[in-house]
Amino acid sequence: MKKHLFTALVLLLAVFCFSSCQKTETFKVLQFNIWQEGAVVKGGFDAVADEIVRSNADFVTLSEVRNYHNTRFCDRIVEALKERGQTYYSFYTEDSGLLSRYPISDSSTVYPLNDDRGSIYRLVTKKGDQEFAVYTAHLDYRNCAYYDVRGYDGNDWEKIEPVTSLDSILLLNRASVRDDAMARFISVAEKDKAAGRIVILGGDFNEPSHLDWTEATKDMRDHYGLVIPWDVSVMLEKAGYKDSYREKYPDPVTHPGFTCPGDCPDIALEKLVWSPKADDRDRIDFIMYAPFEGLSLTDVTIVGPKGDILRGERVTENTADPIIEPQGIWPTDHKAVLATFQLTK
Repeated sequence: MKKHLFTALVLLLAVFCFSSCQKTETFKVLQFNIWQEGAVVKGGFDAVADEIVRSNADFVTLSEVRNYHNTRFCDRIVEALKERGQTYYSFYTEDSGLLSRYPISDSSTVYPLNDDRGSIYRLVTKKGDQEFAVYTAHLDYRNCAYYDVRGYDGNDWEKIEPVTSLDSILLLNRASVRDDAMARFISVAEKDKAAGRIVILGGDFNEPSHLDWTEATKDMRDHYGLVIPWDVSVMLEKAGYKDSYREKYPDPVTHPGFTCPGDCPDIALEKLVWSPKADDRDRIDFIMYAPFEGLSLTDVTIVGPKGDILRGERVTENTADPIIEPQGIWPTDHKAVLATFQLTK
């Protein structure tokens, strides 16, 4: 009996020592399309800063950085955050941007902006003893084939007959350079993974996910019966990346997770409407991550107004999506995505 009791005590002690030796870190990532630097909405720039503070994000991936009037947006937003008592680090970028709570040891242009057809940037930093490679992407807005499906030209948004041939849709989609940019990301990020870094990608892809255009949704949301293997999301899945929102909420019927077009309440309706007779709501803002030992996704939510734009009108659909509504001005026609991760080592 004493021998069994001693063995049990040794096992309990071993479990306690193992648990106490494990270290858990939490970090947050915010993907935020800021609609021309928040310049479209009155008070938008300050609202962008306020929302970043409220998110308490460790890393922020920004879309629509324009550097208007020869200013450096990332410098301006870092200063605005400093005035709010928050320290972030950044570097000069065009079109997309990155913020980190931790000093940046390396930064690079992965896919340079050319003729306003999208960009990808990268930073390397360290939280504790773990290195991170964080990427931001704002992909090509042209040849947006998910509009062609819905009866609007994906380049000039003029009314057309809906394109319902899968081959034709994929041909139109591949006329963009979104897939070229993503191929570059996948190649570069392999080196970061090999170096033992956690790889995170946030961005406005200007393209939906194949995880949303499924058998379950083919007769919803003006999908016209189509199940579409959208290129960028398929490429990322084949490369092993996880879509944070779909990892947490796999059902696109109950949790569509629409991020655009969102109902920005302080903007006239006509400025929010792209295809007035169609249901063009989609999830085009993403936080992707590479699986990593000890890394787990603990939470993900949409940030922004509950309302969307549907057939040229403001609507609020009853979905199960978790949405953190803005406390004040909402500065963009997109909704943001906020993911929380836990790393146990």
